[in-house]
Amino acid sequence: MNPLSGVAGMAVDRMLGLGPAAARYELRRDVAVEMPDGVVLLGDHYRPAGDEQPLAVVLIRSPYGRAGLPGLMFAAPLARRGFQVFIQSIRGTFGSGGLFRPFSTEQEDGLATVAWLREQPWCDGRVAMTGASYLGHTQWAIAPYVNPPLQSVCLNITAAKISGAFYQDGVPSLQNALNWTGLIGRQERSPLSALPNPRQMARVRRALRKIPLQAADVAVTGAPVAFWRDFTSHAGPGDEFWAGTDHDHADLTRLPPVSMVTGWWDLFLPLQLRDFTAIQAAGGTAQLIVGPWLHGEPAEVKAITGQDIAWLEHHLNGGPPPPGPPVRVFLQQAATWLEFGQWPPPATVTTAYYLRASGRLALDAEPGDAPPGTFVYDPADPTPSAGGPLLQPPGKQVDNQAIEARPDVLTFTTDPLPVRQDLVGPVSARIFVRTGRQHADLFVRLCDVDEKGVSRNIVDGVRRLSPPTVPAGDVQADDDRVLAVEVELFPTAYRVQAGHRIRVQVSGGAFPRFARNFGTAQPFATATSAVRCRFEIYHDSQHPACVLLPVLPTDAGRAGEVSSGNGPRG
Repeated sequence: MNPLSGVAGMAVDRMLGLGPAAARYELRRDVAVEMPDGVVLLGDHYRPAGDEQPLAVVLIRSPYGRAGLPGLMFAAPLARRGFQVFIQSIRGTFGSGGLFRPFSTEQEDGLATVAWLREQPWCDGRVAMTGASYLGHTQWAIAPYVNPPLQSVCLNITAAKISGAFYQDGVPSLQNALNWTGLIGRQERSPLSALPNPRQMARVRRALRKIPLQAADVAVTGAPVAFWRDFTSHAGPGDEFWAGTDHDHADLTRLPPVSMVTGWWDLFLPLQLRDFTAIQAAGGTAQLIVGPWLHGEPAEVKAITGQDIAWLEHHLNGGPPPPGPPVRVFLQQAATWLEFGQWPPPATVTTAYYLRASGRLALDAEPGDAPPGTFVYDPADPTPSAGGPLLQPPGKQVDNQAIEARPDVLTFTTDPLPVRQDLVGPVSARIFVRTGRQHADLFVRLCDVDEKGVSRNIVDGVRRLSPPTVPAGDVQADDDRVLAVEVELFPTAYRVQAGHRIRVQVSGGAFPRFARNFGTAQPFATATSAVRCRFEIYHDSQHPACVLLPVLPTDAGRAGEVSSGNGPRG
């Protein structure tokens, strides 16, 4: 290491909240690994200085490069703590050969890389993996399939069903997909592309309204981007294009020990918590931390790094296991961490709040008959989105009052709560709706309204009602074409204070976070014409529309107060 690298390393360690690091390492760059089809991928090899014995290897596979910031943030902190690290640029990125087609070749290339590592004289046969987001996907792509198994994985802010983050219950997640397109499409031409750039953000805002959408990538990056073309061309329900990229049907009994860190405002959150529950059900070893974070924000990166180092130290070097129970989640608006043995916590009581006439939300259903609430969704003036789980800030909580005042949004609100309610677990809604057209979306949002009337979003969910999605599964239609729709909202851990009110929003979309439903059968990528759609939301005795909330009893869970509200440990 040169002195400049040492100074940079100390600065990174301080930023990540890590203690002093004594280990020195040697770095060999651009190590070639040939894939079965002849394509050569490049990696950087970090090895403890002066140690000639074969050691375990921590493998990191990344589309974001190896040198510069990725090396400083992902690989070097591990190397400074005595780990042998191999960070590899995936196919078609930063010197590696082949075509970069996101998600499509990670299984074949990852398995070949592990096999190559185990053949190297400096590897003792043990391989672990770590990383977040796409780096987590590269772990899912091989962890259930490697034989012999990996030593451990750190599946942070990612999900086995990667396509689910881009199509939420059939609705394309437009803003997140285009933001990521801009990042990967420009990163090798613009080294600072990941940093906030007002001009680039303005390009994205304009491109989100572009019609047709299939060329929005060119408007943002100046050139076609393979991922964007795949995203817009394969948005239909059940498209087989994504079958090889998703691993939610893998044999989870073959997974090594798993560490997960994520945030309540992360776009992968519901999928990742579903993964964790499935791993526990399969008898696997897993630990989960969920904090009050947006995808990749500094506090989350700090928590990920600390947990990963502790996890690797335990599973590669025989160190003590990371402290804490299997599940540790931050209770928002309470500055409190809750600890459980499993997710979701079994102690929660599901409480139904029913949509009532005149915009009320109550613990009992509407008696007798009541006229439906109505609104018209207009794709030319779409219901806007605000806050929520975005790939890039701003996100999280915002004041929703301006949106709730629109004529295309219905709201239902409780009286002030007599006591606080801790909502911990999955959230869902059952909505009865009749639409004027076959092609429509349904958006439901849960909000916390304070004494001053500020309405802050807690969680939300969306559901496509277009054929062939409807009628199917848990969506049913009666003789009057009224659909009974189950909408899965994001899970949460959130305290609604006494005196606050709970509010439910119902609308026909949330743009630009989600793509507009144009009300026609035109393909998502090439649609150019749009029509309005009338909604009728039923909430009478025959249609008991409600939101189902997981209320945690006050004596459930072990809580520890924290001062900052950001750290993963109390």
